[in-house]
Amino acid sequence: MSSPCRASLAGVVALLALLGGCSREKRDYSGTLMQSHDRSAAYLGNAQHISEGQRLFVWMNCAGCHSHGGGGMGPPLRGAKWRYGSAMPDIVTTILYGRPGGMPPFRDRITEDQAWALAAYVTTLSVRTHKDVLSGRADEPANVEPPSLDERKQPTAVTPDEDTARKKVGTQ
Repeated sequence: MSSPCRASLAGVVALLALLGGCSREKRDYSGTLMQSHDRSAAYLGNAQHISEGQRLFVWMNCAGCHSHGGGGMGPPLRGAKWRYGSAMPDIVTTILYGRPGGMPPFRDRITEDQAWALAAYVTTLSVRTHKDVLSGRADEPANVEPPSLDERKQPTAVTPDEDTARKKVGTQ
């Protein structure tokens, strides 16, 4: 092979490599890649993901617009039917890509997994949530004073006969 043929062959190979690299990554702005119902099942009703979503809801200041689900500047999240769909993929699409009229896109601020966790928590705010998947504890400490140690009765040592006698009398 002559030198000009090698140069043109190398150019063709380089061009094919560049063109092949362009199609390897597909960006889906319409949200059709997230339409997996298997992924919804992994997040929906999962207490760990719901808890993570609750934490993200506070961290990302979602309550600033949605007022802890009751609505404010943003729409309420407690209804059974939502404007852009109440299915998990619809909620994730709304979180990541935003909606016209106020909902900003969060795709540059959170990962897709975090968006799914947020969507799992947001679905618990609606009326269709099973209460057994919700966390039994708050993520923030209670602002009540613990009971005083002085109020507690100190245990006393008694024999079994003394215990029986106290139970008959009604004193402990």
